[in-house]
Amino acid sequence: MDLELNDKVAIVTGSSRGLGLASAQSLAKEGCYVCLCARGQAQLDKAEETVKRSAGGSDRVLAVRADLTKPSDISCVIDRAVTKFGGLDVLINNVGKAGGGGILDTTDDEWQGALDETLYPAIRASRLVVPHMKRRGGGVIVMIASIWGRESGGRMTYNVVKAGEISLAKSLAQQLACDNIRVNSVAPGSISFPGGSWHRRQQQDPEGMAEFIRLNLPFGRFGRPEEVGDLVAFLSSSRASWISGASVTVDGCQSRSLI
Repeated sequence: MDLELNDKVAIVTGSSRGLGLASAQSLAKEGCYVCLCARGQAQLDKAEETVKRSAGGSDRVLAVRADLTKPSDISCVIDRAVTKFGGLDVLINNVGKAGGGGILDTTDDEWQGALDETLYPAIRASRLVVPHMKRRGGGVIVMIASIWGRESGGRMTYNVVKAGEISLAKSLAQQLACDNIRVNSVAPGSISFPGGSWHRRQQQDPEGMAEFIRLNLPFGRFGRPEEVGDLVAFLSSSRASWISGASVTVDGCQSRSLI
């Protein structure tokens, strides 16, 4: 299937590894110009080379070192992408982190950090890209959320910010449909990749992780980043033209929710 993404311009936040990198690769393989961004220069450089290979040319990829907890850095990423590629069609909001524990031992700073690392970057980036998408006659925004934004599970602060992203996507979809801008969220389950938390746990406690898989993952394995990235590319394409305001799970039937 041709996703008709050739020469579209996409920004993927938090794209130096994991789901962000996989999304960037999938978009590049479909012919997009892709802007990557992350805080760590060394990992960002590696990601840039990886996506260039997927894109088939170095001129089709831009990597910007940025800390997206800073509004000025978000503006910089978007401005540089638009300047280099001439416009903007797709935004993938992937950057995110949340710490803390239970309600009694999670500090205000940890709550604020969860918002600053995940929800506010998605809000600010989405707000800034809308005028550029309007000039192109439309566009697509995708939030990388989680099944733990749809139902209980995982760390409390993570639940809250991922639920916030899902809600944000629905609200934006309703607001921006008149401008031909589609907005969706993707809700991955447990995905393992080198350097990620599930991969570390597999190395540290293989028996415990084997039991986790047995109890929670019906297909008998963790998900792979590219399985999320390919869904992101589809939702970013005209082939998903009637999908907006949705939260799409990609979890191998891990979650329990009926919706």
